Amino acid sequence: MAKVETKRRGRTPDKEPVASAYRAPALEKGLDILELLASQAEGLTLSQIAQRLARSVQEVYRVVLSLERRGYVRRDEDDSFQLSMKLFDLASNHLPVKRLLQSALPLLDRLATRVEQVVVISIIEGQETRVVMVADNPAPIGFRVRVGTQRPVFKTASGRVLLAFQPESYRQKLVRELAEASSENDKQANRYIAAVEEIRKRGYEFVSGETLGGITDISYPVLDANGVAMAALTMPYLVWVENNVQLKDAAQQLYECAASLSEEIGGHLPQPDLSGLKS
Repeated sequence: MAKVETKRRGRTPDKEPVASAYRAPALEKGLDILELLASQAEGLTLSQIAQRLARSVQEVYRVVLSLERRGYVRRDEDDSFQLSMKLFDLASNHLPVKRLLQSALPLLDRLATRVEQVVVISIIEGQETRVVMVADNPAPIGFRVRVGTQRPVFKTASGRVLLAFQPESYRQKLVRELAEASSENDKQANRYIAAVEEIRKRGYEFVSGETLGGITDISYPVLDANGVAMAALTMPYLVWVENNVQLKDAAQQLYECAASLSEEIGGHLPQPDLSGLKS
């Protein structure tokens, strides 16, 4: 009889009430709100949040204000709430990102030496990109990119690549924010969306003469296990007479470096079609 009693106590169903007792309702409300806002292209008011979570306004009011005070959500002029970039900042301090940067430096240095070009890693910060790592061109002729440089997302190849490989809801939300911030209309926002969709389909971005004449920017995403760009690997390819590495070859080597870095954080970067690049 004692044996039977012991066996009954060990059954899985008997453990369920214990697990339920350790739930944190306030924390779960906060997580529900963050997950809801992350899935929206536009902000939500308190009443909309409450309605979509099937809760009362009173239930979500204090939680939303706490999230706002801690910087996880921001309030717009119409009293709607959107996610801030704080969760991204936390993710940037997470081990996979640190491992990425630690692994990147020797790879970037070797690549810059082989192709005699500058190679940079950038991340997205709100409506801007920030350069977080630079491997300088070892050749006697070149130009300099400074660590910490910030540029508007749509003004750089790296920014457009980073945006193209973000989750769809976040991507479209940020595109519309960028269009509104520059007083551009929905038509322009739709053009932005089409542009990043084309980059996503192609797998990389390349543009000539955007920053300086004679330079073609080539940029690939560094993808995590969910296919989200944690960073962009970019080469501002400088055309000069003594460089024996042609554009297409440099672009292929840049891809191989981006693919290796993606593998470091559990991602996979498919081989793109580079036939559109001139040799």
